[in-house]
Amino acid sequence: MSVLMLSNVDMETTDDEIRDFLIRYGFPAFDEIERLPGDGTRPAVAVHFNAVEDAALRMLQPRINHLFWNKRQVDAMVLTERFE
Repeated sequence: MSVLMLSNVDMETTDDEIRDFLIRYGFPAFDEIERLPGDGTRPAVAVHFNAVEDAALRMLQPRINHLFWNKRQVDAMVLTERFE
């Protein structure tokens, strides 16, 4: 499983809008969106891809990192799984 973190996403943005945004920039279909409101200044979403490798997401990530979307500059980061 791979996770793409999008920060500074307006909390009013719907799952469908996020899906359309990612598809527009070449991302594959994802399995789940997890909302991470934090303190409200830079809310984020974690987009979970069950059938996509981290390396594939890392190749796509520069397409949307620091992109201005929905009146905000969105930051994109691929999260890596930590093994202990």
